[in-house]
Amino acid sequence: MSLPATAVDNYLPYMPDVSRCETSLRELNLMWRLIESTARMVCPQEAQAILPTIAATRAGFDRLERELVRSLVAEKIDHAMAALGTRAGYVIDIVVRNLYERTADVGFLATDRVLCEFVAGLTRDADAVRARLLSYRRKYTVYDEILLLDPQGNVLVQTDPAHAVEGTQDPLLAQALASDGYVQIFRPTDLRPGLGASLIYAQRMLHPTTRQPAGVLCLVFGFEAEMAGIFRSHGDPAGRSILLLLDGQARVIASSDEHWIARGAQVPVNPDGAPRLLLHAGREYLVCTRRAEGYQGYMGPEGWQGQVMVPVDLAFTRDEGSALEALDPGTAAGLLSHARSFSPPLYEVIRATESIRRVVWNGQVVTAGGDIDRQRLKTILDQISETGARSNTLFAQSVRDLYDTVLASGLQRVGFVAHLAVDLLDRNLYERADDCRWWAMTPELRTILAQPEPQDGARETITPLLRYIHSLYTVYTRLFVYDRGGRIVAQSHDGGDDGLVGRRVDEATLQAVLALPDEQSYHVSPFQVEPWTDGRPTYTYHAAIRHPEDGHVVGGIGIVFHAERELLAMLRGAIGQRADARAYLTDRQGRVIASTDPATPVGAVLAAAGPWLELPNGATASRVIEHEGHYVLLGASASAGYREFKTSDGYRDDVLAFVIETLGPVRRASTRADTTQHDGWTNTTRGGREYATFYLGDGLLALDAACVREAVPAERMTPAPPQGHPALVGMLPPTDHTALQHFIWVYDLGRLLGGNASADSAAQGRQIILLEHDGQTAGLLVDELHAVPEFGVDEIIPAPFGGAARRLIEHLIRARGGDLLIAVLDTQRLFAALRKTEGMPSSA
Repeated sequence: MSLPATAVDNYLPYMPDVSRCETSLRELNLMWRLIESTARMVCPQEAQAILPTIAATRAGFDRLERELVRSLVAEKIDHAMAALGTRAGYVIDIVVRNLYERTADVGFLATDRVLCEFVAGLTRDADAVRARLLSYRRKYTVYDEILLLDPQGNVLVQTDPAHAVEGTQDPLLAQALASDGYVQIFRPTDLRPGLGASLIYAQRMLHPTTRQPAGVLCLVFGFEAEMAGIFRSHGDPAGRSILLLLDGQARVIASSDEHWIARGAQVPVNPDGAPRLLLHAGREYLVCTRRAEGYQGYMGPEGWQGQVMVPVDLAFTRDEGSALEALDPGTAAGLLSHARSFSPPLYEVIRATESIRRVVWNGQVVTAGGDIDRQRLKTILDQISETGARSNTLFAQSVRDLYDTVLASGLQRVGFVAHLAVDLLDRNLYERADDCRWWAMTPELRTILAQPEPQDGARETITPLLRYIHSLYTVYTRLFVYDRGGRIVAQSHDGGDDGLVGRRVDEATLQAVLALPDEQSYHVSPFQVEPWTDGRPTYTYHAAIRHPEDGHVVGGIGIVFHAERELLAMLRGAIGQRADARAYLTDRQGRVIASTDPATPVGAVLAAAGPWLELPNGATASRVIEHEGHYVLLGASASAGYREFKTSDGYRDDVLAFVIETLGPVRRASTRADTTQHDGWTNTTRGGREYATFYLGDGLLALDAACVREAVPAERMTPAPPQGHPALVGMLPPTDHTALQHFIWVYDLGRLLGGNASADSAAQGRQIILLEHDGQTAGLLVDELHAVPEFGVDEIIPAPFGGAARRLIEHLIRARGGDLLIAVLDTQRLFAALRKTEGMPSSA
């Protein structure tokens, strides 16, 4: 995200950490100006080689200051807006998924034979019809009210006596009578007087014989209770932000905090998610607005959208501590090694500090020898080194701060997504429990199965009915009906009975169904393969079909959930378009029941799930872990149920959702000592010998400074063909801006010392030391430059090594009183090793 300078200024007052960084950068910029001026005045000749770099560094600081601050601000805004957008999308998408089920409900219930006969005047028992509707409402508890209307608007039956009405003049009646499908409204209506806006789904009911409109069914959705549940589950526990549901005119129709922003208020919207500040009621907000993505082609009520708003003064504060500090140092260091991938401007700043370190190191090599003129330059170099160290400390902290923002946002995101996934699961399966119980009350099924021996025509009667239901509810692979003995008498599968009709359900399932105490009870098979699941594991929901007169069990209905398709769609919908994210649903043993990851299919055990399998119901957690050789963000959430489903209806089946986002390959942190630990012994010995020190892996090595020309970044190297010396990795071409006047061959020092070749010769921060001996020049690829200190003769001891290293290392330096040993490479032996075997190529 690119931010103009004015936008940066608008946000800086709310980001104290970035403001401190900006102040430090300005101080460092001033120091670089002072160093450059001092070098030009005190030692212009000696500093001639480094003055261009100092000037470039100073000029670069102006740009880096702006880019770093802009990058830090943009990154914080980007992650804040992403979090707002995620939650705004949840608000509208959860609502739309729920309301899609209502469109199916009203369509099916409007064809109920008992209800249609009543509104057509063919039957007169209003109490029996009311009892049937109350039974429906006890199962589908999302409804506040159910009404049956005649074509004139008179209320024939309703289920809510506390809000009794006699009739309606609402235009909804005429709209429903004239429509083949459902009609939905959200507004005040005389069907719910004094209750404000009501969300109603209405559909006409046809005369069973004439097929003419005979009445209208109205389902009144429990909108307020549903929104309160969504806000409670997905709101901001800290209370810094507010969740809203808006209509097409940006008016609030539901608010997570009525005292903050009330229903009916008009609020600013931000559908494109641009990082702009919007004013509402005298306060500036970050705002993100999301329209529905749709579910099964249903987009929800026209214009509805989810929105999250957070005051800008609260947007960048966090209660939790540093995400990096919560990790072990090795993992934190490995994660920080991926800084290049998440902030290019910050990576450029890091490269600049490496350049400073190289300038100082090269300057110290040049001044090795110690005459008076060079001592003046050494003083300048000390200032450069000190200022560079301050710069490096500042930038390292900036890296940590920025990556901390990235990690905190990512941890929050995977937790949100895992919670959404398991919430969607519970909400979806709640509907399945409702469906099986209601369909078991279908009069035709009860009448046929109540016969002592169902007639041969039972299959022909039941099959079309099951197929009709199945056509309205496409989340199932099949529906089937069985008698009291467990024999399957009919099923809905379009491909024929597949040999299923005539088979029996297993004894355990049959006994569980026969033992169901009442019409509110149901049975769910474990997630497994069964004869009716087409070889795929899933849940099958069962309910008892009861005798129409005495209510004893005469059979059962099984509805087979299409877990493979529906659960995968849920997970994909939850993670969205993030290519680096994978999502899983598992049981309490970690066995996968749904997965977006082909490498961990259904039935496998999710290795990363172990520590979270005992997560309490309703709890969500997120961590940074190592998984399959990568650092990943892991979010986990345990199911809590929905309404009475899995909470008070007697059914228990815990499911956990896991979301994993990959950050990058695991990189083992270096165990080398911190460079700053050596400041106490660098350049402290006078009259000794100067050595150019550097890192190779975790070891600190040295070369005689008199044999070193300079160091250059490894990025300048051109790879060499795989021939010649086994340690040969590339060449340095001549350039106009350095001392290089001809091609120089580059060798991997690690390989020369008997180790493995470097995986990436030009990896971030690697350097090439140009070494001279007997008129020849060669480049040595090393990991990092250190310093050019002096050491006395009494600090040098013979090297005890054997093998390849012993041939190249003749002495050790006992630095820091012997606490640290530095291996000294023998320049003559190095060049001899390069000339051996296949020979050292001549410099062009």
